[in-house]
Order: sequence, then C-alpha cells, then structure tokens
Amino acid sequence: METKVKKTNNIRTSSKKVGWYIFLIILTLICLVPFYIMIIDATHTNGEIASKLWLLPGTALLDNYHRLVESVPIWKGFANSLFIAVAVTAVSGYFSALTAYGFSRYKFKGNKMLYAIVLGSMMIPMQLGFIGFYQLISKMHLLNSYIPLIIPSIANASSVFFIKGYTDGAVSESLIEAARIDGCNEFSIFNKIGLPLIMPSVATMSIFTFIGTWNNYLTPLILISDMEKYTLPIMQVVARGVYKTEFGAIYTCIAISVVPIMIAFAFLSKKIIGGLTIGGVKG
Repeated sequence: METKVKKTNNIRTSSKKVGWYIFLIILTLICLVPFYIMIIDATHTNGEIASKLWLLPGTALLDNYHRLVESVPIWKGFANSLFIAVAVTAVSGYFSALTAYGFSRYKFKGNKMLYAIVLGSMMIPMQLGFIGFYQLISKMHLLNSYIPLIIPSIANASSVFFIKGYTDGAVSESLIEAARIDGCNEFSIFNKIGLPLIMPSVATMSIFTFIGTWNNYLTPLILISDMEKYTLPIMQVVARGVYKTEFGAIYTCIAISVVPIMIAFAFLSKKIIGGLTIGGVKG
C-alpha cells in the first residue's frame, strides 16, 4: 500500500514538473516572438511589411542591407558602440569594485554617510543633470568626443551597491590581515586577493553595464555631433531617412544591433543568474 502511495505521489510530482516546464517554454517562446518578427521583417520589402504580419522569411534581406549601408556607415557605428561599451565596462567594473571594497573593508569616519550618498544618487534620474553636464563638458571642450561617455562610468552607484553586498561575505578580514603581515600594500591586497574573490559579482555587473552602454541612445545623441562617431542606436534613427522611411533597412539595422545582445544573453545567462544568487550568500 505504501509503495502505491509513493508511486502516485511521484507521478503527481512528475506531472507538475512537466506542466511547469511546458508553461516556462511557452513563456520563453512568447518573449522570443518580437525578436523573431524583427528578424523576419528585415528580409521583406517596405510594401510587404506594411501589408501584413509575416512569419516566414522573405528575399529582400540583401536589398535592405545595401540600402542601409548606403544611408549610414552602419559598421562604423557598430565599431564605435563596441569600443565605448568595452571601455565603459572595463572602467566601471574595476573602479566600482575598488569603491565597493573600500566601503566594505575600511571602517573610516563618514563611511556610512558617504555610502548613503552613493545609494541616494541611485534615486535621482540622470536626465535631470543633463543640462549641467552638457555645460560642464562644453566648458572643458570635450564635446564630440568619447571621453565624457567613458570617464563618468567610474561613478556607477548600482555596481558599487551590488559588489559591496557581495564583498561583505566573500572577503574575510583575517585574509586581509595575513596579507598585511606578509608585507603587501593596500592596492596589492585589492588587486591580488580582493578582486579575484569578488570577480563573480564584478562579472555580473559588467554584463549589465555592457548591455546598458550598448543600448544607450540619449547621452551620445546629446554629446556627439560627428556622424563618423555616432553609435549604433543613433545610426538606427538616421537610417529612417527624412522623406521616406525604409522599414526594411531599419529592421536590418535593429537586427544587427540586437543580435550581439541576444548572443551575450544566450552564453552568459548562467553567469548572470549565478552571480545574482551567489551575491546573497554570506561567507
């Protein structure tokens, strides 16, 4: 009798798991539908896109690509976006880790107040400071350059907040004291001991930073005026044209910009989830 009850419970548990898996698969497909339609529309002409919703690929992909290349230097924009995203990710990752490590491991006067200011800055929309930021960059003669797009990423409050929470549990005080006894200076301790230990959290936030920078539209639009320095999101707007909107070319441009992000999520999703979950574990 007990064996039958166990088998019945196992069957019910298995059926519930199968039901949840089917539900999650359906949700995944629903999330992928917009991307699929976007890629499919990149293979159709303007008339076809305007006539109905297409689920099968067309034959106009090369024509759309040629019109896109003729209207905007798309691959130049791709290279510009890649350079800025990589530079911002590197700068933000290292200095955010350094700042978070300082807040976590050094108990100095004003520590909590400064950390509260960092957290408070997360509640202020960056759009509110654009006028002052533009005036500052103009007076420094840095308009139409990538410097104001990269250097401010040193102060990334969200990364500092996340990495600090991870550092509190991942880096033990006894390990730091042992390194000091061995004669290591503070920067060597951070670079050789602290940074490797908190690298999972740094990697997680670096992924989000890269994606956010890649998709950033407003800041480059305000600061960059030379078309040769435009990033990919701005190229997408320029590709629309003035008198006639080339929907096929636009969808092709969007597909070019989105595919790297989709690939990044496909290969790094486990890293993202692992970093987010392990950040809550205290050592």
